[in-house]
Amino acid sequence: MSHEIKKPEDIQVPPSSFLAKLPMLGGILAVAGLGATLGSAFGENKARAMFSYLWAFEVVLGIALGGLGWLLIDHTVRSGWGVVVRRLVETTSATLPVFILLWLPIGFIGFHELYPWTHESDPILLKKAWFLSPGFWYARSFLYLLAWAGLGWFLYSTSIKQDGLGDNPTERERLIHIVRKVSAGGIILYGVTLSFGAIDWLMSLQPHWYSTIFGVYYFTASILAFFAFVTLMSMALQASGALKTAINTEHFHDLGKFMFGYTIFWAYIAFSQFILIWYANIPEETEFFMVRNEGGWQYISYGLPLAHFFVPFLFMLSRKIKRNRTLLATGAVWTLVMHCIDIYWLVMPNFGAHGEGHHEPHVAFSYLDFTALLGMTGVFLAVYGVLLNRNKVVPINDPRLEESLAHENY
Repeated sequence: MSHEIKKPEDIQVPPSSFLAKLPMLGGILAVAGLGATLGSAFGENKARAMFSYLWAFEVVLGIALGGLGWLLIDHTVRSGWGVVVRRLVETTSATLPVFILLWLPIGFIGFHELYPWTHESDPILLKKAWFLSPGFWYARSFLYLLAWAGLGWFLYSTSIKQDGLGDNPTERERLIHIVRKVSAGGIILYGVTLSFGAIDWLMSLQPHWYSTIFGVYYFTASILAFFAFVTLMSMALQASGALKTAINTEHFHDLGKFMFGYTIFWAYIAFSQFILIWYANIPEETEFFMVRNEGGWQYISYGLPLAHFFVPFLFMLSRKIKRNRTLLATGAVWTLVMHCIDIYWLVMPNFGAHGEGHHEPHVAFSYLDFTALLGMTGVFLAVYGVLLNRNKVVPINDPRLEESLAHENY
């Protein structure tokens, strides 16, 4: 087993590789997908377009937020094994500033169509009016976005700065110390803002309903999707010709273990949320599942535990699966597809259930779902590609790099 990065070209994306074209390809997808979606948002399909847009936004944002969460934990606990893939993680979280722009259509075009509490009133909503008020909601939303963007960009830019220090151990240790302190405090900020972001942008789609662990549910879904994404991106990086000896079977094995572990955690949180609501049988709580138990949504409700837990749990259980790259990639793709369906199940049953034109929610897929996801993914990959191609794909001056290169599972 090789424990070194042998050639200079190993640490940068080769100019002739498909990853070098990622910014252009992502840009094409972004223009086509978001153009079609937002174009419909100014026509008769405004509400449907904005629900599709919100769904795609939350799907892709979850991957970036999952990367930020793992990065904060990684620095705080001083993890060593994952240094060789950490630049991919940093690049994922460094895309968070662009989500400020991507959020604007939600806040300023689809606000009224998405959130019934902006134009409806009843005794329950009156009691929540201090929290569900437009001014406070906007202020909180910008706080979340700025906090995530600031943390993600700080950790990324500091790591890039460390690459250029050369043989300067004093400055390197100073930067590492700062990053650890920021990460330790950032975990608290991250946990609070992610939880309230999920409440404000997803839970308030159905404002009578509440769940005390909904923030944890969204975090779990996000970090699970992130591990699937970074697994596939690591494989794509090697296919492009970079880090062929640095990222090895041992690292993929650990990424597989994280996917396996968070699959179990997602199921645990999902079941905990369901069983407490079922047992308490409070109307304001049970309405969440009642809406998702009719109109065709019941098939997704029954299918998610099977497809999002039992299938990947049994598939990823074997050590051999996690050490076989083809099978591991299959599991990662499956996980991302399930992430999309999971968030769709959270968002779409609320479409048409409030306001004028009220009707019982039913499953009705639209081409806008496809264009929204295509466009949002395109923006994410375009920004990701620009950052990935601009710098080295591994933090070459991290003192734990040798430990990561020599990492083995026992």
